[in-house]
Amino acid sequence: MVSREDRGAAPSRVPLVDETASIIRERIYTHRYPTGSWLRQEHLSAELGVSRTPLREALRLLEQEGLVKVTAGQGAQVITGDLDTLLDAYRLRAVVDGLAARLAAENNRGAASRHLRRAIEVQRSTVDPWAPRDYTESNVDFHEHVLHLSRNEFVLGQLPILRMTAQVFAPVALVRPESARRAIAEHSAIADAIEAGDGPAAERLARAHIETTITELERKKKSAAEDAS
Repeated sequence: MVSREDRGAAPSRVPLVDETASIIRERIYTHRYPTGSWLRQEHLSAELGVSRTPLREALRLLEQEGLVKVTAGQGAQVITGDLDTLLDAYRLRAVVDGLAARLAAENNRGAASRHLRRAIEVQRSTVDPWAPRDYTESNVDFHEHVLHLSRNEFVLGQLPILRMTAQVFAPVALVRPESARRAIAEHSAIADAIEAGDGPAAERLARAHIETTITELERKKKSAAEDAS
């Protein structure tokens, strides 16, 4: 809930926009606002306790991140996770994750990679018994750590695409225990390359990791097209 003090203070306009966007963003990530749902300004304004102006600006910010689509006269809609959208997002992820892993390896100071190992251990603990929500969170943690280890502000600027693919679209790209085990093994190999300071290997492994998902999505798209014909 945005505070009443913030609502009444003109100098807090930008922080109010950022805070409002942060609340809506987190609710999209946690599926309180599911993919494809409409975000009606009158409802959001009452629910969050903010006026229409900062709310509109917050929605524009989220549109720039690719989380919502604003249509004149209709309002804002949480982006839908259709296969074409997923493919576009993961193709960008392959490039970003590969670059981040390379930079992380080149910047490696040893101790920093401990965060990666902890994330991997948490992931392993979610497989048996299978806890898909916890696995998804630990998966995001691992990839976020890699991006942060890149120490590149432009790479870090791509964090929204990571959370979009791994959290917002998670119900569409349904994760199973067997695919989780494969991903954990791939994460371990990426962490090994980063710890070894092997930039080319880290980039190759990180890209291949995402390209596995791309291949699966392309297979689903082809199968759907064949069923429709």
